[in-house]
Amino acid sequence: SSNIMYAGAGYSEWEIGDIDVFQYQGVYHLFHLIIPNHDYIAHAISSDGISWKRVNNALFVGHPGAWDDDMLWTMHAAIYRHKFHLFYTGLSLRDKGIMQRVGVATSDDLMQWDKVTDEQFPVQSEAPYYEDLNNNPRQWLSFRDPFFYSDKDRDFLFVCARAAEGPMSRRGCVAALELIDDQIVSHPPILYPRMYDDVECPCVFKINDIYYLLGSIREDIKVRYWFSKELLGEYHSFHSDVLLPKGNYAARVVKDNGHWLIFNFYFMGNTVNIKRVLPPPKQLDVDANGRLFLKSYYRWDMMVLSILEQSDFPVPRKLLENPTSELKILEEGWMLQNRSGYELFHMISPTSSFIWEGKIRVVGLGKCGLMCDLDEEGNGYFIPFDVVNGYVSIRVWGSNPQNPKEDFIFTDLQSNLYKVNDDLTFDFRLIRYGHYFELSVNGVVRLTLIDYTFSASGFGLYSSSSEIYLNKSRLKALPEPISEYASLDNVDVSGNGL
Repeated sequence: SSNIMYAGAGYSEWEIGDIDVFQYQGVYHLFHLIIPNHDYIAHAISSDGISWKRVNNALFVGHPGAWDDDMLWTMHAAIYRHKFHLFYTGLSLRDKGIMQRVGVATSDDLMQWDKVTDEQFPVQSEAPYYEDLNNNPRQWLSFRDPFFYSDKDRDFLFVCARAAEGPMSRRGCVAALELIDDQIVSHPPILYPRMYDDVECPCVFKINDIYYLLGSIREDIKVRYWFSKELLGEYHSFHSDVLLPKGNYAARVVKDNGHWLIFNFYFMGNTVNIKRVLPPPKQLDVDANGRLFLKSYYRWDMMVLSILEQSDFPVPRKLLENPTSELKILEEGWMLQNRSGYELFHMISPTSSFIWEGKIRVVGLGKCGLMCDLDEEGNGYFIPFDVVNGYVSIRVWGSNPQNPKEDFIFTDLQSNLYKVNDDLTFDFRLIRYGHYFELSVNGVVRLTLIDYTFSASGFGLYSSSSEIYLNKSRLKALPEPISEYASLDNVDVSGNGL
């Protein structure tokens, strides 16, 4: 079985589009678009939020002449009036893609969905607060990605829309619609930053009496967030407002067993037109200032099969045989040093999926980092730490035998900042699961991505004119991922209804 997290397969290479995750009675329900056709909304289920199994598709495009007979776009599943609702975006052929509308389908069991057309739905972008056909400088109207939210007995839909005024490429806003009895009342946008073309996939949640609003920004493929004391605003942002590193997009937040989970898809290659895949979720937490940060998913530690302590690690091999390198195994940990050039201190992992944790102290101002999926030639993934400036990145580095004129691969995949400790120590936690990479520094997830370039059993540390101390290190074995079509017999999909 392949260890793709969740991605397309089959005759036509379909891809996962925007996603929504709904948790009910211990089962995670994933609803997602199918790219490029946009002709149905797929449905998958999971017992852990990591391994998914496809079930019957939720919705299909409408029959010819229906308001949604062209394409289906982003959706949101919610409970409203004691029934499951799937709010979704639809386009009609006769509008030639200019108009986006928000419609709804209902269900008693999350499996069988019926579209509803009434006085309320579908709803479209309208003056005075939002663009309409008479005020449409781009020649297409944004009104998509509905998100349902109930607060203090009021029910709202928040929608990716465009404010009625402002510079053409900065009108992106989050529209507020209130569902009152059988009508929909339009309010001014809850967020209009005057910055972006669109604020896609809006999502609202409340932690510690603060409302948080997520939006996905096409300009730089990042998920940003804002916060407010009141649901309808005014929303503010911190000096660092990026929640997920580049390539992660269309984030949705789900409350799960007292944890706030964040799901999103990942653009392979960091551009909008390359394959998209669904990585495992992360968790959200809040610091003393109300700033959101990412933590590792609580279920990883529940999946651990066995733990190897540092004292039982294989003795690292000096892969490059650099004569200026040195390794000392001391009682309190290891000292790895290299005076001139590079040395790769290489070990073989007994499992290809693992969590590697430890504490590193750096002496001097040289370079150091982690390595994984490293073969005997030193091809693999390198994670350099700039311990002075607090900068961490991950790159693919190795030989490229196909092209002797450029016989190397060297690509930075992702980077992030982290807070530096005064003594230049840091705790790390590297998760390798199938093709998924996640790095936490001092308990905060800083890198999260999927990459298919290399796969090998070597891992370790490297030094370049630095002295590194590694202690309290452990290697936790994880089970091998199962492919998305594998059997999940332990998941009850009967959906006993509400």
